[in-house]
Amino acid sequence: MSTAPNPRRKRPKKHEEEEHENHERWLVSYADMVTLLMCLFIVLFAMSQVDKAKFAALASGLSASFGAPISVLPGTTPEGSVLEDLPGAVDIASAIPPDPSVQDAQVDAAAAAAAAERAKRVASEAAAAYDDMSEAREQIDAALAAAGFAGAARYEIDERGLVVHIVADAVLFDAEEAVLRPEGRAILDAVAPTLIGLPNVLRVEGHANHLPVTAGGGWPSNWELSGYRASTVLRHLAGDGVPEPRMSATGYSSTRPLVPESDPTALSVNRRVDIVVLSTASAEANALLPGIEAANQEAHP
Repeated sequence: MSTAPNPRRKRPKKHEEEEHENHERWLVSYADMVTLLMCLFIVLFAMSQVDKAKFAALASGLSASFGAPISVLPGTTPEGSVLEDLPGAVDIASAIPPDPSVQDAQVDAAAAAAAAERAKRVASEAAAAYDDMSEAREQIDAALAAAGFAGAARYEIDERGLVVHIVADAVLFDAEEAVLRPEGRAILDAVAPTLIGLPNVLRVEGHANHLPVTAGGGWPSNWELSGYRASTVLRHLAGDGVPEPRMSATGYSSTRPLVPESDPTALSVNRRVDIVVLSTASAEANALLPGIEAANQEAHP
């Protein structure tokens, strides 16, 4: 009989043992944690060691930035002696931004001080401008008195400067006329030298009273009459040597009376020619001129 194995016969299965579970895997994680902790402590230790040279350079830089020396509380670090060679000590807390309320108060105080200084400067400028206008008034008045026309003009210092009011009727012009009377020419000749010596711009203003011009006369209205009278005065002053580029002429008709219509002197006083010596000061300083004039009139009535 043949003893060859039957190829179709199933081979017996080998015994398969269960895979052995590794109960020591936690050691790997533990070793990683210990390694990380060691690294952490090494870094902390390294940070606790102050490089004296680098710390001194840092302190010098902070001192230069904040404008004062830096201080370290004694005993806080064994390297406190590093700062001994520095210029001095600065309280780093000074670099902390101040309280907003304190900062606002400082800003308000600075603004108030600046406003007070500006007001003082403007007041000083106004006082100087008033002195210049007062001096011009005295010179013009003295010139008129010397020429025998004392009282021919009235003076006023307002926000524009010095205003010289010269009555037109029976002084500068005849009624509804724009041709200068002999007295008018003499008055203008007397004030011209003073006006020539002034650096100020001059405005010649013609004014009329509230009465209308004669119907069918030589003038359509008081506008034309007042404007032509102002131009006539300007031309005469230019002939006396007052520089024309410093002068201008305007007519205002009856729109700017000196006194109300009910005043007994309204007809003569409001019909006039004004020579305005404009102030060279700033607008803020010129606004103070009327107040200075009023105070001066009260002090010297």
